Parts: sequence; structure tokens; C-alpha cells
Amino acid sequence: MLPFAINHMTVPGLGYRELFRLAQSLGCIGVELRNDLDRPLFDGDDGASVLDAARDHGLRIVGLSQVYPFNAWSDAIRDELSTLISNARSCGAETISLIPRNDGEGMADGERQENARRALAAAKPMLEDADLVALVEPLGFPRTSSLSDKAETLALIDEVDGASVFKLVHDTFHHHLAGGGAVFPQRTGIVHVSGVVDRDLPLDEIADAHRVLIDDRDRLGNVEQIIALRRGGCEAPISIEAFSPEVHALADPERALRETMEHIRTSVAASAA
Repeated sequence: MLPFAINHMTVPGLGYRELFRLAQSLGCIGVELRNDLDRPLFDGDDGASVLDAARDHGLRIVGLSQVYPFNAWSDAIRDELSTLISNARSCGAETISLIPRNDGEGMADGERQENARRALAAAKPMLEDADLVALVEPLGFPRTSSLSDKAETLALIDEVDGASVFKLVHDTFHHHLAGGGAVFPQRTGIVHVSGVVDRDLPLDEIADAHRVLIDDRDRLGNVEQIIALRRGGCEAPISIEAFSPEVHALADPERALRETMEHIRTSVAASAA
């Protein structure tokens, strides 16, 4: 069985308890919670209540997002990270997410590496003290992302001797936008999956709003990416993260998610037959 999870972004209209019921019904191992939705974090509850509810549903909190932009390091970003770490510990989250700058600034060669290196070095002792793993997510947007290459990101993590507290997010959408390339199964902490089905969109015009659930029309190669990661020994959660308003408006998200999960399972199993 593939270790599916649901990112709260896929069903942002649900409270966390409704999300937990949905994830349990679908046989997921866990969920990812977020601090960037149009609702209070944990719906205003404390972290202990979230942890108790997750356990009652047999779920893990596999991640809590996010600090943005982590590589524009400042006292304010340090404070945001400290708060996210505290919230993650309170709800039993296994990881937190660090998202790089995505506004077209800090992209120059030399500048982007130094910015990321500085932030990673500053964040490392905070994570070590909390015994927590941070997931760094390279973004594939070619015109705006300040950190898009996974190999470069891992090299920067290694430069600060940070492999024990930093892992990658392998996002199938961003991997495709960044031109594909190598995957790093052993250093991947979570896999984000979403599909794009509009084949008329030029690659450099694809945006988060085009990220839907995955079916046989998908142009991102989700199944192939999952197969490559799994064959390399990646056992990280496979978290469904759809940003499209079309998905957010679904009247029956459980049915749609079940169909997506079954499509992925069947396709991955067929490759091993």
C-alpha cells in the first residue's frame, strides 16, 4: 500500500477535524496542516487537541507548513521559524516546511546560494534543539523561483552539515517545471503530488491554480516520478496537494480523492507487474 496523506490545501474549506475524518475514511496514514489558509491555525484550538484528534483517527501529522521566504533570512524570519517549530511540537508534527523566495528576486548565481546557505546555517541549531526535521521545497517556477534545483539544494545542505535536520520535498509539479532530472529518494522527506491536465498551456505559464487531482490525462508524469522514488527506496508519505479552485469547489472531495488514489495505486502496481 502506498503511504498516502492529504495536504490541507486540497480541501481548505474543511476544518482540521473534518480533514481527519476524510483522511481516515480514505485509508491515509496522515495529513499535512498549514498556517497559510484563510482560517486560524488549528481552527483556534491548541496543538494538544490536534494531536489527540489525530491519534483518535489513527493518523500522523506528517507536516506543518510553512515559513516563507526562508532564504530571505532576517530576525522576522527567525521568529516565524521559532513559532512554527513551537506549533509543530505542540501538535506532534513530524516535519515543518521551508519555502524559498518566489518573487523573481535573489535568483542570481552566487546570490541565491549564499542566501540559502545563510538561512540553512541559522536554522540548523534551532531544528537540532527541537529534534525536528525541516523539509526544503525547491520551486520550479522558471521566472521567479530563487531555489529550484534539488541537487544544488542538497549541496547547500551538505555545506552546512545539515543532512540530519534537512530533507527535500519532492513536488511532482515543481520537478516537472524545473525540467525534471535526478530524484533523491533517500533524502526526500515527503512527496507532493498534483496533476495538470491542460495540454495547451505553455510550460512557463503553468501556475498553482492549474494543479488538479491526478488521472490518466496528467501531463506531469506523476506516476513515473513516484515509481522512480519508490524504486530508489523512498518510503516518504505521498501527500495530495491540489491548489486549483476547481478542486476546492468539489461537492464530493472524498470520491474524487479516492479515484485519484486508486489511479495512482493501479498505475504504480502495473509498472511492477
